[in-house]
Amino acid sequence: MAIRSTPAAPSPAAAGSVPAALEAAAHDPRALLPAFAEDMAALPGELGDLGRRLQSASQGQDWATAARVLRQFLDKYLRGFARSLDAPDGATAESEQLRELLRQAVGVALASLLQPLPTLADESSALGGELKRWQPGQELAPLARRVRELCHQVGVHAGDASEQHALMLSLFDLLLENLAELLEDGSWLQGQVAVVRELLAGNPDRQTLEATRQGLRELAYQQGLLKRGITESKDAMRGMMTTFVERLDGMSANTGQFQSRMEVHVQAVRQARSITELGRRLEEVLDDTAQLQEQAQRARAQMQAAREDMEAAEARVRELESQLRDVSDLVTTDPLTGALNRRGFAELYEREVVRAEREARPLSLAVLDLDAFRVLNAEHGHAGGDAALRHLVEVLRAGLRGSDAVARHGGEEFVLLLPGSSLDEATATVRRLQRELAAAPLRHEGRPMTVAFSAGVAVRQLGEDRDHLVRRADRAMYEAKHAGRNRVIAAH
Repeated sequence: MAIRSTPAAPSPAAAGSVPAALEAAAHDPRALLPAFAEDMAALPGELGDLGRRLQSASQGQDWATAARVLRQFLDKYLRGFARSLDAPDGATAESEQLRELLRQAVGVALASLLQPLPTLADESSALGGELKRWQPGQELAPLARRVRELCHQVGVHAGDASEQHALMLSLFDLLLENLAELLEDGSWLQGQVAVVRELLAGNPDRQTLEATRQGLRELAYQQGLLKRGITESKDAMRGMMTTFVERLDGMSANTGQFQSRMEVHVQAVRQARSITELGRRLEEVLDDTAQLQEQAQRARAQMQAAREDMEAAEARVRELESQLRDVSDLVTTDPLTGALNRRGFAELYEREVVRAEREARPLSLAVLDLDAFRVLNAEHGHAGGDAALRHLVEVLRAGLRGSDAVARHGGEEFVLLLPGSSLDEATATVRRLQRELAAAPLRHEGRPMTVAFSAGVAVRQLGEDRDHLVRRADRAMYEAKHAGRNRVIAAH
């Protein structure tokens, strides 16, 4: 039944690829099916099983079973393959989709990134057009050469741009260093210069740069208000000094006038001829003396008031300058989360090291890193990421002692400083904080957000510096990441 219609013999061109048994039976149609079954049985896996079933059916002349095996082979292995070749959404459609993706990557995305380099941007756009116009069968070698050359030029210019970027950063850092040398030690600008130099040295991410920029802008605004207040106070002091000098000058003039009148009175007394005339002259002397005394008392009161105003103005200037320094000290905190920044952490750490060595007590440190933060940013945007960072700091602060501290070390990485805690105590504290974070769900714009962290904990060894201690805790944190995340590992 199924073998009545036998296939044609293979063409000579295909004979080289025909299996041995089929090639031997090529001139005997009755032997083709057994030969096909024999070669198929030699294949591995399920195809070999089908071949052996077909071989058994052929040897027993069970043509119904042979037909079922051939139908199964046709349906399972040949029909789907043939449909994928002919279907419009098959391999051809996939190649078209791949070509369109390549065109968009080269002609749109890469061209946009290369806008500062017009020649390369134009070549990238032109290549995108060529890729769109290319049809199967046309030669690909010229396009491939142009793409390779473009990639080479992009790599060369990327290296140049990276070097220029590093050079600009080093020049800017040198400028800030010179500026810091010119400033007084107590200058309120010292803190801001230190923060910017720290950012330049730490290769910060975009979020850290943006948060720092916003924080410095707010500081600049507050400092502008305070400086305006200082200027106004100093102007008021100058006005009061001018008034004070004018009043002194007025007193001097009044004293001179009094002296002149006294000389007139003395001359009149010498020339007086009667008691009445002497009495009238005496009354005039007393009146002039009373007026001078009144003027002196009034001037004294005015000068006393001016002095008090000047002292108040000086106190106001000192207060404003102190506030200016206090505002500048805000650069020791992270503007996004309110945690300490690297500078604030470094200053606190140095103080705690001195205390720990003086009191012979342990000083533990933990490095925390939010888990799947990039996924969280992708799902909720940068605003959602910022909300997660702030939420984490709030939970940490609520669960820490007053002597403990939390610092943002960069991006989504934080450092906890736990004075007086042993390694076991610090590890237990961090694990408790993990549980408290899990029990404090966060919602952003009505959507729930899962916030978790991995952590490494280390206790300071005698004489160990800060960077080495942080690196030990950091390695332990990465061990926690690799162990499945949302874990705490102690560095022994």
